[in-house]
Amino acid sequence: MAGNYHQLALAEVRPGMVLSDELLDVQGHVLLAQGTVLTDTMLALMPRHGIAVLPIVREDVAPEQAQAALAHHQARIDQLFRKNDADSDSDWATALLRRFVTDFRLNRATPQEHPEHE
Repeated sequence: MAGNYHQLALAEVRPGMVLSDELLDVQGHVLLAQGTVLTDTMLALMPRHGIAVLPIVREDVAPEQAQAALAHHQARIDQLFRKNDADSDSDWATALLRRFVTDFRLNRATPQEHPEHE
């Protein structure tokens, strides 16, 4: 992936970033495949394998593309929850699920508060 990646120090890598190449340990064994979406667990295990720098896909996304992706996700969420009134408290479980799906898909920080109905 020439030109479409950059090397990031482990401290700079965040969950959700994508490997641009295979990740090898110090013995040359493949730890993770190219295209792997990194998780917290994966990142926590990197120091055990002597990994300090990771090849990460560079995400140069035009603002128009980002807006189109958000609009697509919102339309899909609206379709999935079409039978649920977002303003109604009668089905709090579905409303909570919709909020979590929306926050995840639209890359919003997930609220840490607990619902009143637990």
